[in-house]
Amino acid sequence: MRHDLKVPFAEKDQAKKLGARWDAARKCWYIDGGLDPAVFARWQPMPHDAAAAASRPGAPAGVEGRVQVGSRFVALPRVCDCLPWDDCDVCRLQAWPQ
Repeated sequence: MRHDLKVPFAEKDQAKKLGARWDAARKCWYIDGGLDPAVFARWQPMPHDAAAAASRPGAPAGVEGRVQVGSRFVALPRVCDCLPWDDCDVCRLQAWPQ
């Protein structure tokens, strides 16, 4: 089984000596199932953690996992069964603020 790694450029030689291989097509380092993943623990990609993103320096308070949009964005309610990405005349005319 293949395990992708997040190896910084400065540490590529260390990973290569331990048996990691470079995938030129995907542009990432990886190991095959025959190698012990514990040896490469420092380069294992971390899953996204909303709590970690909120605790990072410079992050505004209360923006754990919310999607930020532009200041001029207005979410219009749907009044018919059209698709959200469709530009429906009925929804636009009835829901647009006066």
